[in-house]
Amino acid sequence: MDQLALADTPTARCAFYRHTCDLPAGVHPEIGRIVLRAGFVGAITMPAALGQRVRDDLTHRRIGLGPIISHVRSKRWTFLTRPDLPDDVRLFAELFRLNVSIVPSGGEIALPSPAAADADYRHWIVAPQNGFRPPGSSIVDTVRSCTRTAGR
Repeated sequence: MDQLALADTPTARCAFYRHTCDLPAGVHPEIGRIVLRAGFVGAITMPAALGQRVRDDLTHRRIGLGPIISHVRSKRWTFLTRPDLPDDVRLFAELFRLNVSIVPSGGEIALPSPAAADADYRHWIVAPQNGFRPPGSSIVDTVRSCTRTAGR
């Protein structure tokens, strides 16, 4: 997290995301919000409680964690992934029933920013340090596992 702390302006933070983390982000200059478009990067959003179980399960199984964003007010987490999930209505419906969504290609993903207007809305649970992102399929498989276990 030290590198993120050094990137204390939206422009500097965005440059860190782009160059160090391979996240094709941009800054909305009027508000300092940093965003990227899904496509090169995948994203899966879920309730924070489920996100915690998914993170804990991945950690327990020693599967690499990629970046995870907390959306504080909505109590949701977004896992940044490789964009390997199929555009499959059945998969979307299955996840929808679990209150989980896949950000569609072209969808906007807001990243944590040091801008005052954005600071209280999102922060990193697992900050990016490099270009690693897990396969989206491994996150979906872990969601399935965690929700089956919770349902018992």
